[in-house]
Amino acid sequence: MWRIFCGLTLALSAALAQPLAAAELRLLMFEQPGCIYCARWDAEIAPQYPLTVEGKAAPLTRLQLRDDVPGDITLSRPATFTPTFVLLNDGHESGRIEGYPGEDFFWPMLAALIRDAGPGEGAGQ
Repeated sequence: MWRIFCGLTLALSAALAQPLAAAELRLLMFEQPGCIYCARWDAEIAPQYPLTVEGKAAPLTRLQLRDDVPGDITLSRPATFTPTFVLLNDGHESGRIEGYPGEDFFWPMLAALIRDAGPGEGAGQ
């Protein structure tokens, strides 16, 4: 699994090395107290997230599930359980991961969301 992660990271690094339009990517994490999967994400992913290619491409913003969503954010639908990860492209939802599938699946899923949100790039390109 580590080889797959490294390969995806290298591919994402190459894609991000190309100039990005003024698009700003951000990853929202909807969480709530007592969420065991949020705690698992915090233990397995959070310490390294800001150091990764993905973390640099889409910095993390945490929101409580029951709090109002800031006015500059447009979601396709509300988050209904935790954790929910929403990738924003210039404040608009471009993809989401509902739940935490474990680190072996989280990284490739996030890399695909970031790749698909890139300018002029879509699934299958």
